[in-house]
Amino acid sequence: MNFAKDLWGFLKVRKKFWLLPIILTLLFFGALMVFASGSAIAPFIYTIF
Repeated sequence: MNFAKDLWGFLKVRKKFWLLPIILTLLFFGALMVFASGSAIAPFIYTIF
């Protein structure tokens, strides 16, 4: 959690709040690929990319 705290401090001090949606989207797609890799929907997920 120290990384998340440091990242939030960076965004707050440097006024880079526009980076937050990009980071959250990347985390969402990363989690989607990890959790769907062993399931039956994996071929459909990988066609998106």
